[in-house]
Amino acid sequence: MIDSAELQNLRRCIELAREALEAGDEPFGSVLVSANGTVLAEDRNRISSGDRTQHPEFALARWAATNMTPEQRAAATVFTSGEHCPMCAAAHGWVGLGRIVYASSSAQLSDWRAEFGAPAAPVQGLPIQEIVPDIVVEGPVADLSEQVKDLHRRLYRTEV
Repeated sequence: MIDSAELQNLRRCIELAREALEAGDEPFGSVLVSANGTVLAEDRNRISSGDRTQHPEFALARWAATNMTPEQRAAATVFTSGEHCPMCAAAHGWVGLGRIVYASSSAQLSDWRAEFGAPAAPVQGLPIQEIVPDIVVEGPVADLSEQVKDLHRRLYRTEV
């Protein structure tokens, strides 16, 4: 169950996604939180540089690998505006991070792209558990997913 502190972390992810959109990137944001609830790191999408691997979940996995013990990583939670893509889910699994909580799912994003007339993503969206079978995942969160949908609507309104 997602509590009020966790909802605050998800809202921060949406703020980061909004910052990404305003900077010319796709709207994704993520926050890494320790077992005791301390925010350790956060990032937003940075693909406008031309490197389409600059996803926030991937950046947080790299940060965790460098700055946390395996035990700390396993006890941590990654909050994110959108469900991890397969690349980010794999990085999460390889690094040994713990639980994932997302505001919107990859299935929702796929449906939104179709609704907005946007091109299909270059990589198939898959549920995280198809990539990392034993991970604890929570999401989507209905009220927040609508906010994420609005950010994607803004993105595709300007791109198509």
